[in-house]
Amino acid sequence: MQVSEQMIREIVQQVIKGMSPSAPAGQSASYTPKSTTGRTMTLVEKGEARTGSRSDEVIIALAPAFGKYQNKTIVNIPHSDVLREMIAGVEEEGVHARVVRVLRTSDVAFAAHDAAKLSGSGVAIGIQSRGTTVIHQKDLPPLSNLELFPQSPLLDLEAYRQIGRNAAKYGKGESPTPVPTRNDQMARPKYQAKAAVLHIKETEHVVPGAKPVELDVQF
Repeated sequence: MQVSEQMIREIVQQVIKGMSPSAPAGQSASYTPKSTTGRTMTLVEKGEARTGSRSDEVIIALAPAFGKYQNKTIVNIPHSDVLREMIAGVEEEGVHARVVRVLRTSDVAFAAHDAAKLSGSGVAIGIQSRGTTVIHQKDLPPLSNLELFPQSPLLDLEAYRQIGRNAAKYGKGESPTPVPTRNDQMARPKYQAKAAVLHIKETEHVVPGAKPVELDVQF
């Protein structure tokens, strides 16, 4: 399936308008997010993020626009719900969740790796505004990782919670079973243009050379 110029134009128009929360025409029911509430979320910046002293913490690294300039994933799951589920998954394993924003890059791998170097456990989760997610560890090369979830249209709240759990388990030195992920060969062509637009909008807020910022999350 090729992405036509008309398709890109229509998707850009949807993004500019804020995108309707209803599923796009022809979208599979499997992409419908479950139990989204869109609860209010406030992210309070607390200055430069420092290296953690707790061995029982996992950092969640938000991309530059997450929860600030963009508020939903590529399939319209509210960022507030996504972050709440990730934090809950980490805490269910008895591990402390710390949230930072990485400003110097919109690349999820490098954002997660930056955060992993600040994490007391050496483990971090990185997430882009469109929903692409990765679990990283500080002693791995930036483009390697513990688990990668590149097909953001296939991620729902249950998956984000399990990602939090697995990150916490890695932080405790365990070797958990990778989070089960769905696979749909049509997901890429269906969402390729929209994903590109969202990534461009994310990258607009990159601040080259900026240090990660500590965030206080309030629901």
